[in-house]
Amino acid sequence: MDFDFPPDDDPRRLAVREWLADHPEPTARQLHDAGYVVPHWPAPYGIGAEPMHQILIDDELRRAGVRRPENPIGIGWAAPTIALAGTDEQKQRYLDPIFTGEEFWCQMFSEPDAGSDLANIGTRAVRDGDEYVVNGSKIWTSGGHRAKFGILIARTDPDQPKHKGISYFVCPTDLPGLTMTPIIDATTAHSFNQVFFDDVRIPAENLVGAEGDGWRLARVTLANERVSLSSAGSLWGEGPSADDLLDLVRDAGGVADPVERQRLAGLWCEAEVLRLNRLRTLTAQIAGKEPGAEASIQKAMADEHGQHVMEMAKEVAGTAGMLVGSGPPGRLDDAKSGGTTENRLTTRQFPDVSSIWHYGYVFAPALTLGGGTFAVQRNIIAERVLGLPREIDTERGLSWAEARRG
Repeated sequence: MDFDFPPDDDPRRLAVREWLADHPEPTARQLHDAGYVVPHWPAPYGIGAEPMHQILIDDELRRAGVRRPENPIGIGWAAPTIALAGTDEQKQRYLDPIFTGEEFWCQMFSEPDAGSDLANIGTRAVRDGDEYVVNGSKIWTSGGHRAKFGILIARTDPDQPKHKGISYFVCPTDLPGLTMTPIIDATTAHSFNQVFFDDVRIPAENLVGAEGDGWRLARVTLANERVSLSSAGSLWGEGPSADDLLDLVRDAGGVADPVERQRLAGLWCEAEVLRLNRLRTLTAQIAGKEPGAEASIQKAMADEHGQHVMEMAKEVAGTAGMLVGSGPPGRLDDAKSGGTTENRLTTRQFPDVSSIWHYGYVFAPALTLGGGTFAVQRNIIAERVLGLPREIDTERGLSWAEARRG
């Protein structure tokens, strides 16, 4: 595969530019109808774009300042799982409104008492005729207060081993008995929620896949989540990238300090490695393969890279970097500045600085925790890539090192 971007006169670029000329401010529906929301998907949802074609489309949309519908959980996580295991009726009902952004989605996986062991969930779903009665609680539900639907995993058979008795549901958020409380993060934003289920009745037709197959589907969702969270933007795929920061530094005349120069060069190298690995994961998706351990590699690298980008944005601001609203001088367009985050944590002291840099710096510690912690990702890599045994031999009560010594 050629890993360099195609030239400016590449016919695929010209086709996207011609479409953008006819649709200078495209609606979400127009983007979806053109296949540009998920171009790697087959028709009628996408155009079956191979990896470089997909990245080229992303590049042209970004240059034109065109943002896809804001529905990351729906587009990146729910839709691939429904496409994989959903019924024809579920695909027909949910996929189009997901891609147009008409129906916003959230995820209901994590629980207050489960920690990083997602399979240790306690939320129950008990079959009662044509419904499941759900009781329990979920936490860190991003965008739940805006969502019409959530992807929910719940325990349907407590007598099975913990990975076997879990099922996967589409959960409307307006059902009687479902309530949410906001969680305000360090940036002062209401991004997360805790969700409570008190005898919530979900139609049995909302079960995705077979009863008891939820853990496998949750793993598919989480792998797609890690791919989605580790695209070029430094804040879980959103917001500015390392290239955006480097462009601002160049426009301001560069830096003279050799240590800063070296750190900026390191950022570019990290971004390039992530770009190449992203092509690898896209190739697997187009070949019809479920994302594997490479998704964990991508996320583990991308999270730390995002923190490095935001730290460096403060570093190049000098001593002013300690102040709210500071960062590299120069405005970013909406497609790069994170859109809705642009007005958060601002002051009048830095009118020529995009506020996404300070917002991102305050938010960045969450990058290595959300969507699967850095420690969980490294365990997955150790076991599935390096072939190391699990940390504890549960049958004999030995550490992995003791188990290997026999």
